[in-house]
Amino acid sequence: MRFMVLVPASKESEAGVLPDGKLLAEMGRFNEELVKAGVMLGGEGLQDSSKGVRIRFSGAGPTVTEGPFPGPEGLIAGFWIIQVESREEAVAWMRRAPFGEGVQLELRQVFEAEDFAPSDPDGTLRAREEQLRAQVAR
Repeated sequence: MRFMVLVPASKESEAGVLPDGKLLAEMGRFNEELVKAGVMLGGEGLQDSSKGVRIRFSGAGPTVTEGPFPGPEGLIAGFWIIQVESREEAVAWMRRAPFGEGVQLELRQVFEAEDFAPSDPDGTLRAREEQLRAQVAR
């Protein structure tokens, strides 16, 4: 099963302050462990919200709002996508992440094609989704 791990923004990350060399080195070591274990599928830090946009959909059509956005509560500074055997394994890995006091990671399980079986009785949509995923993987 796959999980997305969301890393929250902070006042510093929203101000464009980059992590110091020590934290970058610790994060690099942690990422190496994830890769060597075959757990990490992807992961990146995100630029601050002043470089982002939000697109809101409504009856009048999409509206684009330029960042920065109010926060940092509710904003994301980075993410991992990991593949593990269980939720407990995902939690065990992320308990080892090199974050300090007060950081709260959010782990969310990613839907798999088979999760949509009730909405796709003949499997047509799931088959197409699997084709697209295979194409992206290439």
